[in-house]
Amino acid sequence: MDTMLIDALVRLLNGDLVQTHASWVILTEDYAYKIKKPVNFGFLDYSTLEKRRENCQRELDLNKRLCPWVYLDVLPIVRTAKGYSLGGEGQVVEYAVRMKRIPQERLMKNLLNSLTADQIKTLSKHLWNFHQRAERRDEFGKLEVMKFNTDENFLQTEKYVGITIDESDYAFIKKKTEEFYERYAHLFEKRIKEGRIRDGHGDIRLEHVAFLDEGVCIFDCIEFNERFRCGDVLNDMCFLSMELDFYGREDLARIYEEEYKRLSKDPEFEIFLPFFKCYRAYVRGKVESFMLDDPNLPDDLKERHKESAKRLFKQSRYYAEQINQAI
Repeated sequence: MDTMLIDALVRLLNGDLVQTHASWVILTEDYAYKIKKPVNFGFLDYSTLEKRRENCQRELDLNKRLCPWVYLDVLPIVRTAKGYSLGGEGQVVEYAVRMKRIPQERLMKNLLNSLTADQIKTLSKHLWNFHQRAERRDEFGKLEVMKFNTDENFLQTEKYVGITIDESDYAFIKKKTEEFYERYAHLFEKRIKEGRIRDGHGDIRLEHVAFLDEGVCIFDCIEFNERFRCGDVLNDMCFLSMELDFYGREDLARIYEEEYKRLSKDPEFEIFLPFFKCYRAYVRGKVESFMLDDPNLPDDLKERHKESAKRLFKQSRYYAEQINQAI
């Protein structure tokens, strides 16, 4: 996609542009417009206009489950003789998910110094209630599916060994992951039978949680790959506690985890928690590493992503060491 289109939309909407590895987001005073980049990472494929349209609609539908107040509609971006417009007559060249703009001061990432234990418990309960309502997707609880995800991570990060992840950490995390599968293979089937495999969110992070007047809002779920969204509910919830650890709020992470543990009555909670947190930290390290390959990103931002990836992979190593203790 020509970046001229994005520049034109930024001017049209009089907004500010924010980029991720997969999307452009144009922020105006009241709304956010999310436009998917024409990329294909294998696990994420937005390479055609039709695929981007389908994923925009899927993103809208899925996110209304946990944040119905924010997600509004999908708008076609059309080219006319006078330029570009949102909706109207003309050739459809892109699609945008339109959302109400969430005030920055309501985002969890900006509330780390003021959040109370009661707020954290409310968040944990909100997520647990959602997991109870969510559709069962037993097929995604199989060990082979989880192993496919971790194998893919290791394969896709080989190129970053020595750049964002130390060779020794790469080998150690991989070894402990394999040991976990060997020791606890029988528990994967048990958790399927107990109904702990659900169509979840897949990306519950500090920047995807807001405390709004309407209630707790968990937004920006993964729509592009069922393998990453559907799975063990503990895998879904612990992404957030991993991030709380990462930003130095281990105290809040423990409150969040203990409340979820109390509600779920999960007998394998302590066994699976470090394994899934190791996985989540590794995923984030991988995604941050991907940013180094974005030709549209300036060097100073690439350097920030590189440093973030290094820290995340070190955190994954830390959790891997806890897996070792469990075994």
